[in-house]
Amino acid sequence: MADLDTDYLGLCLKNPLLPSASPLSRAVDSARHLEDAGASGIVMYSLFEEQILAEERQYDRFGAHQDLGHGEASSFLPQPSGFRSTLDRYLEQLALLKRSLGIPVIASLNGTSREGWLDFGLELQQAGADALELNVYYVAGTPEESAGDVEQRYLDVLTDLKAKITLPIAVKITSQFSSPLNFVHRLQQAGADAVVIFNRFYQSDINLESLSVEPALQLSLPYEALLRIRWAAMIRGAVDIDIAVTGGFHEADASIKALLAGANTVQLCSTLLTHGPARLGEVLKEIEQWLDDHEYESVRQMQGSLSSRNAADPAAYERQNYLSVLGSFTPPPGVRY
Repeated sequence: MADLDTDYLGLCLKNPLLPSASPLSRAVDSARHLEDAGASGIVMYSLFEEQILAEERQYDRFGAHQDLGHGEASSFLPQPSGFRSTLDRYLEQLALLKRSLGIPVIASLNGTSREGWLDFGLELQQAGADALELNVYYVAGTPEESAGDVEQRYLDVLTDLKAKITLPIAVKITSQFSSPLNFVHRLQQAGADAVVIFNRFYQSDINLESLSVEPALQLSLPYEALLRIRWAAMIRGAVDIDIAVTGGFHEADASIKALLAGANTVQLCSTLLTHGPARLGEVLKEIEQWLDDHEYESVRQMQGSLSSRNAADPAAYERQNYLSVLGSFTPPPGVRY
């Protein structure tokens, strides 16, 4: 049997499959099921600063200032003694997962302010996280913000955190940067230990009956993996940084391709939500079988063997592939132009 070990964020993982941030980490039982299925670690659901701040404002309004204008009201609404904030619950869950699991637990943080990133990052380190994934989910919504401003926002957050905490840090980025290789290189120079490609921007939808803008949650589709595979191949060898891919990885084939392209780990989410934690074990067995069938001794042996640096035709990852794809189209049977 091939050796499935891989390195990621300074951790030696028993295999390259990681459940990404999802509701499955909110319960110890589901997290244990993931570990039983073979997960080499787990990325917790994200801690959102906006949620914490909104909760604090609500508590301040109805708790700390309950007697504003009505002095006698303080006797009717005593301060709650057992109040547990979103931050408290997240830290408790992190500590519980650390006690209950034998695999690394990576905390996921989505901040909005410099103080939030720093303060919460330190809290997560003190609670026992093995590493930290920065989920910088940010949409530039004003014409005054330039592409450089958006990139600098990521770099400033990372630089501040690296100066305050000792945890290894992965930065989750989107595919919408104009020069991903340059940006990943700058993240590496600023101290990032890994990059996670790519964050999926969930799109709002328009309800044609109510004429309102509504949230629309859609799980990933397998075709989305190709974009991640391509950029894993481009980054591997060009930048000295660990790579995790996430988004569209439903089957073993896509995971194997990502590893060949250069990924250290493959994060699974939608397929686990659709089929349950046991799905991870099925994908893992298929990867192991493929390695044996193709006479690989280890995951490390095959990682990056088809990156842009090692591929026989590196241009296939670049513009040449664009031309080839366009020229390969043929009309469906029975369709005439």
